[in-house]
Amino acid sequence: MEAAALLSPTATSRSPLPLLSTAPAAHRLHVLLPLSGRRRRLCLRSSPRPRGSLGCAGDCVVRSMGSSRERGVLVKTSSSSASVESATQEVGAASSGEWSGDAIRRRFLDFYAARGHKILPSSSLVPDDPTVFLTIAGMLQFKPIFLGKEPRRVPCATTSQKCIRTNDIENVGRTSRHQTFFEMLGNFSFGDYFKKEAITWAWELTTKEFGLPPERLWISVFQDDDEAFSIWHNEVGVPKERIKRLGEDDNFWTSGATGPCGPCSEIYYDFYPERGSSDADLGDDSRFIEFYNLVFMQYNKKDDGSLEPLKQKNIDTGMGLERMARILQKVPNNYETDLIFPIIEKAASMALVSYTTADDAMKTNLKIIGDHMRAVVYLISDGVIPSNIGRGYVVRRLIRRVVRTGRLIGIRGDGHGNSEGAFLPSLAEVAISLSTEIDPDVESRRKSILGELQREELRFVQTLERGEKLLDELLDEALSSAGNNGGKPCLSGKDVFLLYDTYGFPVEITAEIAGERGVIVDMKGFDMEMENQRKQSQAAHNVVKLSVGNETEIVKSIPDTEFLGYDSLSATAVVKGLLVNGNSVNVVSEGSDVEIFLDRTPFYAESGGQVGDNGFLYVYGEEDAKQKAVIEINDVQKSLGNIFVHKGTIKQGSVEVGKEIDAAVDAKLRQGAKAHHTATHLLQSALKSIIGSETSQAGSLVAFDRLRFDFNFHRPLSEEELMKIESLVNQWVSSATHLETKVMDLQDAKNAGAIAMFGEKYGEQVRVVEVPGVSMELCGGTHVSNTAEIRGFKIISEQGIASGVRRIEAVAGDAFVEYVCARDNYMRRLCSSLKVKAEDVNGRVETILEELRTTRNEVSSLRSKIAVLKAASLANKATTIDNTRVVVENMGDVDADGLKSAAEYLVDTLEDPAAVILGSSPGDGKVSLVAAFSPGVVKMGIQAGKFVGGIAKLCGGGGGGKPNFAQAGGRKPENLPGALEKARDEIVAAISSKSS
Repeated sequence: MEAAALLSPTATSRSPLPLLSTAPAAHRLHVLLPLSGRRRRLCLRSSPRPRGSLGCAGDCVVRSMGSSRERGVLVKTSSSSASVESATQEVGAASSGEWSGDAIRRRFLDFYAARGHKILPSSSLVPDDPTVFLTIAGMLQFKPIFLGKEPRRVPCATTSQKCIRTNDIENVGRTSRHQTFFEMLGNFSFGDYFKKEAITWAWELTTKEFGLPPERLWISVFQDDDEAFSIWHNEVGVPKERIKRLGEDDNFWTSGATGPCGPCSEIYYDFYPERGSSDADLGDDSRFIEFYNLVFMQYNKKDDGSLEPLKQKNIDTGMGLERMARILQKVPNNYETDLIFPIIEKAASMALVSYTTADDAMKTNLKIIGDHMRAVVYLISDGVIPSNIGRGYVVRRLIRRVVRTGRLIGIRGDGHGNSEGAFLPSLAEVAISLSTEIDPDVESRRKSILGELQREELRFVQTLERGEKLLDELLDEALSSAGNNGGKPCLSGKDVFLLYDTYGFPVEITAEIAGERGVIVDMKGFDMEMENQRKQSQAAHNVVKLSVGNETEIVKSIPDTEFLGYDSLSATAVVKGLLVNGNSVNVVSEGSDVEIFLDRTPFYAESGGQVGDNGFLYVYGEEDAKQKAVIEINDVQKSLGNIFVHKGTIKQGSVEVGKEIDAAVDAKLRQGAKAHHTATHLLQSALKSIIGSETSQAGSLVAFDRLRFDFNFHRPLSEEELMKIESLVNQWVSSATHLETKVMDLQDAKNAGAIAMFGEKYGEQVRVVEVPGVSMELCGGTHVSNTAEIRGFKIISEQGIASGVRRIEAVAGDAFVEYVCARDNYMRRLCSSLKVKAEDVNGRVETILEELRTTRNEVSSLRSKIAVLKAASLANKATTIDNTRVVVENMGDVDADGLKSAAEYLVDTLEDPAAVILGSSPGDGKVSLVAAFSPGVVKMGIQAGKFVGGIAKLCGGGGGGKPNFAQAGGRKPENLPGALEKARDEIVAAISSKSS
């Protein structure tokens, strides 16, 4: 059902694309929902929903795990198209020609506008709701109203909402109804009207406005919803045999463990009414398609699972536009409607094929292109830029799938005569032309959309051919190996990772290509390679080496470490194990580096981007309480679950397994980490506020003296934006807001709006850190108790580190004070040197720079004049070779500009034909060369650019230019004399050969 899909949260697995069902197990996303005391699963899997409900163009449903309704019929397009087409001949009074997609949309919106609904625009595909990855349902923009978090703005509304769902991407093109991008038409009531109006209007719209024959319409209702059944039968007139009662799994919507919920009712179109009503199964995709879903929010679910009536009953509906277009336009599938087919036709023409006469495989590929192009155009328009993380990875994967599919069917070139050009912009032009009615902003963003698609395609093509060749070789090897061993052909996780990391192949595309050749992919091995890369990307001191000696046995005997550091910086603990160079020992003496395992600790172990604590461990005598040993701890890491490894050096005495120690964290350093970690949360909120909510975290480092925050964004930030971000963070710091931390169920935390970090893994229970009114994140790190402890925030730098990924480095807390004081000291010294006030420094520096530029120009001019004077004397040294004047000379330390002036003077002074080749060593291990040839020499076929480039190589450099004038450089001044001699010989030989 359409509303249930809202519960898909922002991904929390380490997968960059958590909503893709072909991802490995660790990538798949399942949300467990308690319904009536039982566990339910919102399943984003590859298997299509049997009933044809509004998921993936409506294919996300809440259903019972193991329900018998999971066994449905998967209809192949190739086998069902003809029969469905014959079944769509009787659609109603209106002809299919009247029903364009735009006309259906307008009719729907106008119908409800005439009944008091406010027509509201589609919201962005990048939702404001941080618990939802992409906009997946029409009611998403109204979720806060339905949940009672915001007051209603209007009594009732109607929209046509852009939606993206990628959980069934592998079914796109292969079934008649699965899409990644679709439009959801909806009418919504916020306590205004309820069940009777919703049902009667839905029937009137369907049968009167759209003209669907009543005898072809079937209804489903919740099994206990006698009211809805009565309205459908007694007031609307639907025969009882065409009203199906379905269970909680299919026809009851809930927003979570508690809160608003209610039954729903759905309208189905019957392609084969002649089959009768006996034993009719609404889950038969070959016969039925659900096109309209009505959700009746009439209850509040309490903590004990009981239901109580809501004071304000709400209505949420969804009609799949593409599905209704398929019915009204009498076509066998959603792709052949006028909403998508023009893109398919363009792709077919570029591939030099006809869709009408194409085989099933070709049609499937063309449908994939048509669907995905719509998706990427709207995603990029809404600010989602291709990248390797988060939403950007969704776009990148879809783009690369189109590129590979297009090349597979024979598309080459941009369609405008450039065989090496990108073809995606040509397809995007068609998608953009279809966008006017749903999102006029797409047209205004045409240039940026086309540019982004061109860049992404050309980047991918650069590695695609090499990657495809390697993949073919790897698949051949897997098939050959399986043939020899009698096993099943399998592509190793290491090879899959190589294709992903080096050649940019999304793992899903690799799996798809491998599957086409009957080769399985080792996704578990791929996950391990990804995890290894994540660990190796950290600094060397972050790596815990537990790979040699007897450490396996010691770790088996050590329980998880109890962390006390949220509440205390000191504690008494017992040494449970010691490692030296990876080997387990019982005693470690002074001067040794050691890894120490404790039963409990106040030390924070590195995780979530925050570095591990520093501090000391102390061992005291049992009788005299004198200090016996001191161990300096310089890093703490987690290993094998929740075991903390304290890495340090024995500064005094010895430490022994089983002994009691006192652990003390360096309070000053911990405070620095706390200030920077909370500042990082504030920075992320400020970024979303200033540059847009589409930005998302791509990584972070929280150190004692600085923070580093990587985020997904497509361009550099302006100075004005950086100032606004910095100002906003400091405003929050000065507000002295108390932080709130609590432990919650993971799903409850997400429902409350907590942001999860992509790539992090979370358990059932999570810690939520909230700066009320500013930020709420899932975070296990340490934080200040009040924002005032941060003291101040200063951005040091902002730069790009990868395609679509930016990095901000900043300081806070004591580091902020030290940074500002240091800069103030620099400014005082500068003011003293310049003898001006601080506010006059810029003006004075600009004046000095202008004076310096003027002086440099004067010096350069003088050097050029001196070079010309030297050149004047060289004119008399010119030699004549077959009537051609030749000068080849070393001009000492003359700089490149002076050398150029000298060569120009000589070639103008000497009679044509003339050839001038000059060299110099201006200092700093540099060589300058110039060649100037008169028109007569150029006519001989001797070109300055080619000539001087070869000579420059002798001096360890290169260069070139025009046929009549060229410059070059080098790094070996000691080779200049020999290079000029070589130049003399070659120019003489060249002139002589041309003259003869």
